[in-house]
Amino acid sequence: MKAAMLYGVKDLRLENVEVPKVEAGEVLVKVKAATTCGTDVKIFQRGYVEKVIKLPTVFGHEWAGEVVEVAEGLEWPEKGMRVRAGNSAPCLRCVMCQKGKYNLCENMIWLWGAYAEYIKVPARMVLVNMQKIPEHVSFEEAAIAEPLACVLHGVEEAGVKLGDSVAIIGAGPVGLLHLLTVKKMGAEKAIVIDLVEERLDMAAKLGADATINAGKADVIRNVKQLTGGYGADVVIEAIGLPATWEQALKLARKGGTVLEFGGCPPGTEIKVSTEALHYGELTVLGTFHATPLHFRKASNMIAARTINVRPLITRKMKLEEIKEAFEILSTSKNEVKVAIIP
Repeated sequence: MKAAMLYGVKDLRLENVEVPKVEAGEVLVKVKAATTCGTDVKIFQRGYVEKVIKLPTVFGHEWAGEVVEVAEGLEWPEKGMRVRAGNSAPCLRCVMCQKGKYNLCENMIWLWGAYAEYIKVPARMVLVNMQKIPEHVSFEEAAIAEPLACVLHGVEEAGVKLGDSVAIIGAGPVGLLHLLTVKKMGAEKAIVIDLVEERLDMAAKLGADATINAGKADVIRNVKQLTGGYGADVVIEAIGLPATWEQALKLARKGGTVLEFGGCPPGTEIKVSTEALHYGELTVLGTFHATPLHFRKASNMIAARTINVRPLITRKMKLEEIKEAFEILSTSKNEVKVAIIP
């Protein structure tokens, strides 16, 4: 089968590899669509956490497809079923899992390999993190359940409430998913901040109440003007840079919450104002990944059109064009998500 193999930073190659063979409890799926992700772009540009992804590897982790082979004795799913699966599966036994922190499982298994004609789903993942796709949902839409699950986890932890003002730093795919989610949760005012005008235009089309170009305007002053002089109830950093992590801390009101969602490069640090943290009773938190429950919630919300992810898919490309797709994502100002069609 054809597969996109990642060997190192920007070393992405299309190669012929053997079709995976299923063993006990496993499922083989023909990939129908695999969407690009901000995390994929980061891995392509600068590498990633070694415990999560070991190189070389078949690249990609947001996907949906059709079951073509089921291990003997496995009752679900059935051959021919339209499915998607999360790119992780917790063990359910470690200390973190016993505390309900399934996204922080100490024995997590990860699944990469979506940019290929076929993908093999491990037995544990079939059991705890695979969902059936309804007929009315496209494979491209279903694939976006993975980033939406992570967003749902973050928004829940941040405690976004009806009537809140929410400032979102970053209008990439994850920032836009945060926008769609907080608006559905009843945020009264969603403010999106970015440097790229085309992305801010997309945010406005998707329901942002205000947009700020950080390269042309004073972000702190504008956010305070838009929130009655106080700052936002909740601030979400969806880029993953120390500078914007620090900026997020300055946009929240007293008693507000800052969600540092975007993953920064390994080894980086930020400075925090002790005055704002202590006297302003600022809550600062980070969230990572999602639980199987969030994956199921995301799949259901996409199926119900509660969150309409279709506008996020701005281009479709063939697997043979995978390297070109990532070069485009690294340089284009108006591409959000590319759907890779094997």
